[in-house]
Amino acid sequence: MTIKPLADRVVTKMIEAEETTKSGIILTGTAKEKPQIAEVIAVGPGGNVDGKEITMYLKKGDRVIASKYAGTEVKIDGEEYTILRQSDILAVVE
Repeated sequence: MTIKPLADRVVTKMIEAEETTKSGIILTGTAKEKPQIAEVIAVGPGGNVDGKEITMYLKKGDRVIASKYAGTEVKIDGEEYTILRQSDILAVVE
């Protein structure tokens, strides 16, 4: 099943947190921080949203940081995704 976002929406999937630190210490499940970086899975077409012309500048495959409590979390085919507005994306990670 594929997800096709509408208007100015973006579908992201959180990137799993590192299981080891840079110094080689292995982290347990409770010690890991919630991942902050997500990968863009799909991007809506943009267009006229709420009377404003929205140009989509994100693309599939971008790594982004989004607002902590933004969007709607959905689970499809056992995978967890977040659907949010492009304006809820804080930064692109390069």
